[in-house]
Amino acid sequence: MQLPPFRLERFFARHEFSAPRLLCASDGETLSVAELCDLVPGAAAGLGQVRLGYTDSRGDPALRQAVAGLYATISPEDVLVHVGAEEAIFTFMAASLAVGDEVVVPTPCYQSLTDVAKSLGARAAAWRCDPAWGFAPDMADLGALLGARTRALVLNFPHNPTGYMPTPGAFAAMLAMARERGVRVFSDEVYRFSEGPGLAPLPAACDLDDRAVSLGVLSKSFGLAGLRVGWVACRDRGLLDRMAAVKDYLSICGSAVSEYLAVCALDAKEARLGRMGALLARNRALLEAFFHNHSGLFHFVSPKGGLTAFPGLVDGDADAFCRAALEQAGVLLLPGRLYGEEWSDRFRIGFGRADFGQNLEKLAAFCQSWQCRPGRGN
Repeated sequence: MQLPPFRLERFFARHEFSAPRLLCASDGETLSVAELCDLVPGAAAGLGQVRLGYTDSRGDPALRQAVAGLYATISPEDVLVHVGAEEAIFTFMAASLAVGDEVVVPTPCYQSLTDVAKSLGARAAAWRCDPAWGFAPDMADLGALLGARTRALVLNFPHNPTGYMPTPGAFAAMLAMARERGVRVFSDEVYRFSEGPGLAPLPAACDLDDRAVSLGVLSKSFGLAGLRVGWVACRDRGLLDRMAAVKDYLSICGSAVSEYLAVCALDAKEARLGRMGALLARNRALLEAFFHNHSGLFHFVSPKGGLTAFPGLVDGDADAFCRAALEQAGVLLLPGRLYGEEWSDRFRIGFGRADFGQNLEKLAAFCQSWQCRPGRGN
């Protein structure tokens, strides 16, 4: 297989640790090891006793037990732990797809959801999230896209990068349509538990369909990207066995320290998500106010969930806008073209970190000069 350069990850490799102000991150505000251990009595002492040998290739039993607790129908035997979510995407595609198969993917999307499939000789069909409909995809289009060679339907809600969420009824209808056609659902649920005010998390796909795969990770809503702990939950254990066989060629197993701390994070789920929810509520208010105050400059659809939004410029190219924001204000935004040429007028903004407010102030000051630049008629 031959994989193309990962555009978004190469962009971050160049800028993430050099840009003065990061305003496009997709993860949440993180904790130190000491802060995490403070949330769980005895965690710090337990960390000192962790043995630094190989771990269970399917994930530490205590971790699989804790992950299973996030779902209604899942047992620890239905969980396969991975090193982050990216590895899980790869093992699913490699275990499920062959040359000539098809996978349907909402777009814009994280590049590996399409390009891993393509590298295996499969075809990736785009199910477009329409800005005119608040980034909702068209259910009529889905019916046309699910063909005889379709092996998987990728769902991703809350959606990255737009923040779109369907209603529970619409989500169930997507799964039902796939099930009727014998298509397996791969549900990217890494932004679960970051829903906006008054919105409950959608049911996990693995709880609605015994063949569906739910993808989870601690990087986003839990803000623990440095642990590199992700997982899939699925009641089809034959599929999990095939994915585990692919994982043998990748990480083999996870870090003992990371998996111990992941159990701590899940044990402290309510406290951790409560703090993150309070941060997101403050930042969402700032986000809404900013785009309301700059409605002449941007098209904006308020995200229903997740930690990112995907606004567009009323006039101009987002590449130039993002480049100028970095050069003149030190603010890093993610150009929409990294998701494909169709999105060249858009950019990703992330609001999951504690410094969001001060970084947004810098962007607001930059926008004044951008709006008054020659050629706008101001």
